[in-house]
Amino acid sequence: MKFPESWLREHVSVEADRDTLAATLTAIGLEVEGVEPIGALLPGVVVAQILSCEKHPEADRLNLCQVSTGAQTVQIVCGAPNARAGLKAPLATVGAELPGGLVIKAAKLRGVESFGMLCSAKELGVDADASGLLELPEDAPVGTPIAEFLSLPDASFELKLTPNRADCFSVRGVAYDVAAALGGAVNEFEVEAVPAGVEDRREIVLDAPADCPRYCGRIVRGVDPTAPTPFWMAERLRRAGLRPISALVDVTNYVMLELGQPMHAFDQSLLKGSVHVRRAAQGERLTLLDEREVKLDPGFLVIADESAPLAVAGVMGGRDSRVTDDTRDVFLESAFFAPEAIIGRARTLGLHTDSSQRFERGVDPELARRALERATALVLQIAGGTPGPVVEASDGQRLAAHTPVRLRRARLERVLGMAVPDAEVERILRALGMGVSADAEGWLVAPPSRRFDIAIEEDLIEEVVRIHGYDRVPLHAPTGQIQLAPLPEAQVPLAAFSAQLAARGYFEAINYAFLDVAVLRAWSLDAGAEALANPLSSELGVMRTALLPGLVEALRHNLARQQSRIRLFETGRVFLRDADGPREALHLAAVACGPARAEQWGEAAREVDFFDLRGDFESVLALVGDAGRVEFLSADVPWLHPGRSARIVRDGRLLGHLGHLHPALLHALDIGQEVLVMELDQAVLTQRAVPAARELSRFPAVRRDLAVVVAQAMPWAAIEASLRTALGAQLRAVMPFDVYQGKGMETGFKSVAMGLIFQDDSRTLAEQDIEKAVAAALDGLARDCGATLRGA
Repeated sequence: MKFPESWLREHVSVEADRDTLAATLTAIGLEVEGVEPIGALLPGVVVAQILSCEKHPEADRLNLCQVSTGAQTVQIVCGAPNARAGLKAPLATVGAELPGGLVIKAAKLRGVESFGMLCSAKELGVDADASGLLELPEDAPVGTPIAEFLSLPDASFELKLTPNRADCFSVRGVAYDVAAALGGAVNEFEVEAVPAGVEDRREIVLDAPADCPRYCGRIVRGVDPTAPTPFWMAERLRRAGLRPISALVDVTNYVMLELGQPMHAFDQSLLKGSVHVRRAAQGERLTLLDEREVKLDPGFLVIADESAPLAVAGVMGGRDSRVTDDTRDVFLESAFFAPEAIIGRARTLGLHTDSSQRFERGVDPELARRALERATALVLQIAGGTPGPVVEASDGQRLAAHTPVRLRRARLERVLGMAVPDAEVERILRALGMGVSADAEGWLVAPPSRRFDIAIEEDLIEEVVRIHGYDRVPLHAPTGQIQLAPLPEAQVPLAAFSAQLAARGYFEAINYAFLDVAVLRAWSLDAGAEALANPLSSELGVMRTALLPGLVEALRHNLARQQSRIRLFETGRVFLRDADGPREALHLAAVACGPARAEQWGEAAREVDFFDLRGDFESVLALVGDAGRVEFLSADVPWLHPGRSARIVRDGRLLGHLGHLHPALLHALDIGQEVLVMELDQAVLTQRAVPAARELSRFPAVRRDLAVVVAQAMPWAAIEASLRTALGAQLRAVMPFDVYQGKGMETGFKSVAMGLIFQDDSRTLAEQDIEKAVAAALDGLARDCGATLRGA
């Protein structure tokens, strides 16, 4: 919201200077984004009139002007293209100082004396226009100080408003808050009804009363569309950031800024039959004021006549029914649209208009008729004409009732931690335009129709404290003991996993929980993805079903910036839909690519591989302890490389996946090197067995090494499971230390050498015990894995 300071002060009487006003607005929640000074006192600059304008005898681009200041006539040499006899413009007399420090002196220009300077808007510091002299209206009194005539010095305030303060999208709305905060008074502003001069009227039909409970319109005949916008109105619009267009359009914009009610003017002669407020038909088209043709659907509310749509309600009017220089009769409209019927419609069309900005947040439902009367009076004042009666269509049941809200004195004191005097509470609420009735417990408050955000007691408490001053709220240290939530011993803290991966050289990444559905489709992870109803952009249209797509995108981003060795991890929620409905799950994911070690002299360089990432996983798993056997089984997921990946299972439950990304996926993602990934269900990973002490065996362990031949596809997990089943508790550990394929080995087979550690808790194992155990191991391997003893 942008407005000039002088306009605000016309609506509210306060003694505060500009800096205090800006600080106060921010303190009460109306954040001031910027204050742009406009002009200065400009001593020595007056309203002047050019009496004659002739060509300079020595320069084709200069004019020799005789200029009246009211007190005298002076000669001015001027190069402005719009200098002409009869024009009234600002004149900086000799000795005047302009913004920027320019002091006006008498001078000779091409041999001709000049006693002052006729000024442009830019030279006065009131606008950026430097194309010619600032043209003043014909009724501007010659000799009047220009600062007095232009209400200078002035400033343009720009507010950054929160969505709940729709009432402050108008100068009048801001005035109430200023009056309450600075102890001033809002000036009276009566809008009298303009009596009808003709009986011409146009019927209004509400075909969608839930979306538009109130619509007002009136015909004004015989207007002069070429009438110039008054200088005072054009200046206010410019200082509020709007470009003056034409008198009829400028009136609607002026009323919008003054009262907060967006309006529109149609060419009455182009309308056919009744005006309808309805939902658009599927595929209906409309050419907007900006000359773009848009295709509509029933999600849009439109203003239409009997033949075609005229405007997208609450967003923008149509080009075919706009007012032009040929317009003689206008139909002025003013309406209340339900915010939910307007929200998002402008963005769907790629627009952001002043009208949609206000209607999306909510406009005073009682303001439509008042704004229409105000606009009618301005149109008659500027462009003439004869008005018809106001025609209003409304659905009273759809308009929100203004229910009084109770504010309890005890509740106010409890929430704020301090007592606010009753007189101050009543002053604040009344200054904000609310009706206040006191009783024994507190107050019954009737908010004005423009403050539809006041619905519950807490809303009133907020109003009191923001005006009374947040800086007055006392600071109290909390008392009493805070009981810490116990962390179950069987649960590993989530932060422990992050710390472990960070210790292993990984950097934590935080990505959006939203993704492009095309990215998930490339990973074959789009099944069950939840689509967002109102996404931030098309690239963030669905909730993620896994962490890895976003994490790999971060890796790709780093590769594109010459990072060769990348280790990233992320913990976060994923969002899935299954037979039981939508659900969330906590996951842990990591990605790695590049050299296995940072560049160094101590060992030969090599690329990171499956076993490096498995080692990182096992370091994380060590935090859980021996909570069940973990198996690495062959994975069959489309985004992992077959034969170079694994699914991780613990106690029969899937823990996650680990391995190389599929080459086809790497190609689709435009990544030209191997990438290793893992993603785990962190909720499963955090559960661990409570450590329990047990007596250590006092008897020695014995090691025996075996080398067996098995099929090349036989996984180590199957070999280990067979050994533990066959040998039971006496087998304390088993580890592979060699795998051989090549000369002397039959095609399709491999030799696996392993060390077996035996130990008993009650006795020393004899040689025959070990031989019996080795025999049982070989029998089990032969039975379960088809293994044979190498060399047998």
